[in-house]
Order: sequence, then structure tokens, then C-alpha cells
Amino acid sequence: MNIRLSSDKWQGQINRKGNIDGNSSLSSERAGGEAVFCVFSSMAYGWRAAFVLLHTYMSKYKLTTVRKIIYRWAPPNENNTAAYTNHVCYLAHLDPNQEIEFGNKLTMLQIGRAMCQVENGLQYDPINRKEWLEALEEGYEMARKR
Repeated sequence: MNIRLSSDKWQGQINRKGNIDGNSSLSSERAGGEAVFCVFSSMAYGWRAAFVLLHTYMSKYKLTTVRKIIYRWAPPNENNTAAYTNHVCYLAHLDPNQEIEFGNKLTMLQIGRAMCQVENGLQYDPINRKEWLEALEEGYEMARKR
């Protein structure tokens, strides 16, 4: 999901050498070696972090539509946010301004998988539905405990 590096240390986040630790060099790299995105030891850990972020967007910032979520996740100064939003809504079968609830796991799963496709391409969805739901559940529980 291309989660940017920040002061947050995510469970399962790994450094460039594949070690799980709290090192601030945890990242994937942009051309030229600039570290910009977190790397996780598994897709499930990455999804857990993504669902925690989505929960934060919805509960703390009141971003409860796909349009509002995407405009924060992929801002117009860095992305074609309107196209991103339209594609996610098309794939998830949602209206961009439809109010959504984080507790609706099917909707969150649809949004998450659609965002993954936009971020990484159609071929990059190697985890099955059961693993997606487990990551969503774990992410939801982690977000509630924050």
C-alpha cells in the first residue's frame, strides 16, 4: 500500500537487511536510493498497518468516504487523485461520496484490495481472502487499542 516512513514503528516492519527492529532505515527506496516507504515481513503485516491507518483516517479525521480517504492517502500534489478515487470506487463497487463504516469488513476489504491494485498493479495480490480478512481484523483491533 506504499505506507510512508514516519515515526510510527509498525509490527512486522523490517529494515533493508530483512531484520525486524525499530531502525529508522526501514524502507523501500525511490530511484537514487532515497528511503520513502515501509517494508514488512509479510503482506499480512503490511495490511495490518494499512487498516490501522484507514481506521485512523475514519475515526480521528472523520474521512468516511472513499473520496476523502483517497485524497489524504494519495494527495493531488503527488498523484492523479481523482483517477485513483474513480478506479478504487469502480473496483470496490462504491460511490466516491458514499458514507462507509470501518466496521463493515466486506466494504473495507473491497476498498483495501482496490487500493492495493492501484498502488501495485493487478498482479500484486498474492494473499487470499482469508488472509485479507485476518489482517483487517488484526488491524481493526490494533486501531481500537490506540
